Amino acid sequence: MGINSPGIGSGLDVNGLVSKLMAAESLPLQAYDTKTGVLQGRIASYGQLSGAIGTFQGSLSSLSNSSTFQALTSNSSDTTILSATATSTAVPGSYQVNVRQLAKAQSLNTAGQTSTTATIGTGAAATISFQFGSVGGGSFGVNGTALPTTTATGGIAKGALSINGTTIATDSTTKSALDLANAINTLTGTTGVSANVTATKTAAALFGNGTASTFGNVATGASSSYALTVGGIQIATQGAGVAAGSGVTPASIDATLGGNNATTQALTAAGITVSGTAAAGTLQFTATNGANINVTETVSGSVTGGLGNSGTANNGSSTTATASVSLVSAAGTPITVAGSNPAAAGLTAGTGGSYTGSSFTLDGTQPLGTVNVATGSGTLAGIRDAINNANVGVTASIVSDGSNNPYHLVLTSNKTGANAAMKITVSGAGGAAADPALASLLNYDPSGTQSMQQTSAAQDTLLSVNGIAVQGHGTDVSGAIDGVTISTKQTGTSTLTIARDTKSVSDAINGFVKAYNTLNTTISSLSGYDPTTKKAGALQGDFTVRGIRSQLRAQLDTAVQGQNGLTTLSQIGISFQKDGSLTVDSTKLNTAMTSNFNSIAGLFAAVGQASDGLVTVTGSSAKTQPGNYALNITQMATQATLASTGVLPATTTIAANTTWSVTLNQTSPTTASKVQNIAIPAGNYSPSALAALLSSSINGNSGFAGTGDTVAASIDSTGHLVLSSTKWGSGSNLTLSDVTGSTVAGVFGTATPTTGLDVAGTIGGVQATGNGQTLSGAAGSVTEGLQLSINGGSIGARGTVNFSQGYAVQLTSLTTGFIGTSGLITSRTSGLNDSIKSITDQKASFQAHLDSMQKIYTAQFTALDTMVASMQSTQSYLTQQLASIAANR
Repeated sequence: MGINSPGIGSGLDVNGLVSKLMAAESLPLQAYDTKTGVLQGRIASYGQLSGAIGTFQGSLSSLSNSSTFQALTSNSSDTTILSATATSTAVPGSYQVNVRQLAKAQSLNTAGQTSTTATIGTGAAATISFQFGSVGGGSFGVNGTALPTTTATGGIAKGALSINGTTIATDSTTKSALDLANAINTLTGTTGVSANVTATKTAAALFGNGTASTFGNVATGASSSYALTVGGIQIATQGAGVAAGSGVTPASIDATLGGNNATTQALTAAGITVSGTAAAGTLQFTATNGANINVTETVSGSVTGGLGNSGTANNGSSTTATASVSLVSAAGTPITVAGSNPAAAGLTAGTGGSYTGSSFTLDGTQPLGTVNVATGSGTLAGIRDAINNANVGVTASIVSDGSNNPYHLVLTSNKTGANAAMKITVSGAGGAAADPALASLLNYDPSGTQSMQQTSAAQDTLLSVNGIAVQGHGTDVSGAIDGVTISTKQTGTSTLTIARDTKSVSDAINGFVKAYNTLNTTISSLSGYDPTTKKAGALQGDFTVRGIRSQLRAQLDTAVQGQNGLTTLSQIGISFQKDGSLTVDSTKLNTAMTSNFNSIAGLFAAVGQASDGLVTVTGSSAKTQPGNYALNITQMATQATLASTGVLPATTTIAANTTWSVTLNQTSPTTASKVQNIAIPAGNYSPSALAALLSSSINGNSGFAGTGDTVAASIDSTGHLVLSSTKWGSGSNLTLSDVTGSTVAGVFGTATPTTGLDVAGTIGGVQATGNGQTLSGAAGSVTEGLQLSINGGSIGARGTVNFSQGYAVQLTSLTTGFIGTSGLITSRTSGLNDSIKSITDQKASFQAHLDSMQKIYTAQFTALDTMVASMQSTQSYLTQQLASIAANR
């Protein structure tokens, strides 16, 4: 292929000629570029305007929410003791809070085991049930035995007793339970342990065997005497020479003790009471304060009869009755008893404690937890894993104490509070009897067998607010002050101040004004003329920009409809200036917040308020129109309910291995998880205990818990058991059927459940849509999007609902119309882009025309080049020929 270079043959500058011609032809291209540049400039300006509007719209978000105007601040004078948060329902004020106790979770541990992997018992499958409730009555601590006789005579030596590491100050004068309790209680602040005494009571057989007296009639010889004293008080005396039956006899003693005389008055003054009779052989003396009671026969000479004497010589006698002390830990923690001789105090060395005389009440609001331990998994580690995997609200762990039996299973409730104490019951799988070894390791009932050791008691947070006692299950206590949650951290006193968050409101309003002024400046720069630079804005004269500015101005100049109190911006100190910007009169704004704070919310946000206190406005939409609407309820929402046909007996027995099938809040089409088999723990239950058991058992099912379906159970005023779904409306339904064990009919009789109903009624005279307790304005009506929660009350006229949309809400809607997907600016920008595309197409078409012309010019000049080159070649040939001819002449 040969090389072709235009002009190389003829010397003609073909490319230069074509280039110059095309330069002239291409001049119109600049016009296209100029037009495109102008349009792109306008698009960029619209983008700048859109951004400014978006920023302004963003400033409206906080003002659109009524909660912005309801915010309250909380300030604690000592944040190491407590902090607090306040909702819109709180009332500003100052509160003195004294935190006396922090909530704790209960923790239990088993006796030590030699291995974590050794099978406990037979290793058969087992079920561990956890119930959560409250411990009532009684006390937690250690019970002692009656002080030994040696203590009554010689006291308790120093160092003989220590409690929780603190030596109790005892000595030779510590001879009675009363003395010992006083010594222990002196150190309660250090030990955390107080002491109670049992009543001192003389022996039941002191005067007989309970059916006959063994007190012989006293006979005294010449120069003889007999005296009987109790607690140092002489209750009988006989002088010399008195025959048996003529002096001190059981009857004479009873006569003395049965009357109002110096003897009985002295006994009463000494705190000694009398029970039984000497004649019946049941006479006993009691000192409730735990003081020792000495019973002494003092004789001289020849004496017969007396205590346990049937006529033989009486040489005198003395006996001392002593009491015991019980140690109580108010915190419910184990008590360590030690010292050189704790037995002298009637106590045994060691660490322990249990509930005595207490009851356990199941909390029906807390789900019952069931843990299945598979066959062969009944090891300490296996039980731990089974409990943790079951997610029953208890955390299990293993702790080693380094002893010969080091491994303890520790169970800790995941909830704090006195109502979260645990009752643990072990049973065999499928209703079989529990493995004794496993039961003896884990069974725990504050009112019964306590195989596990409590190391931390379930306790509430205790505090007072302005002197009023308050109790909470967690360290966060809500409701003590309406709308305020107090977060306790340690005991102590702090002043809590709740105040309106006027700064946030002021900041939001000033932010709104600033954002508007920024937008106003942007609009002016884009659409105005700068006399200094003598340049016009890219959008000068643009009708879209003019429309946006005028609509914003008109909106801000229009009073809010449906709002009581403040209705214009000028009323809170916001006004226009000559340049179209806004200004805030802070003094006027502060005055408005001081005098009319509650009305400011309606000036900016969407606010709805019902005249009926049981009706709450829970939502609205941009389609909801401001106004005052009458509310009429024609049907109240209800829950699915099953009420027993008969009054529950005092005790209902649930048989072993009882399981019911429960269908709760079933849907259409049906959902499998809405049907669950529920095991009902066997036992004898009072009506209230049975109600708590049913709700706890059903709510403890993981299937129901996963879908949020729960029930409530109670005993109504007529004694009937009522079980109900906690869901409201037509989606609330409930059925029970038998599987095994006790029947449903055995508890509920022939009762059939009722299905829930949705609330129904009208808003503003238009039929609304009900869903549970929520009534929503009808689509297409002026109340569309308005949502009301009907929380109670009755059918009929229920007052009115007032709804308003403040400036922030209206401006948000307006600006969305500017920059939304179908807004003014979006449409305008889209049109400009279409124009640019059209120009681009025109330019491309013209460029194609130029390319075609360039090809033509190139072809023409190339042909000329060829022809000139040919002519030049011919010329050269002829010149050479002529020169040759001339040379040959």
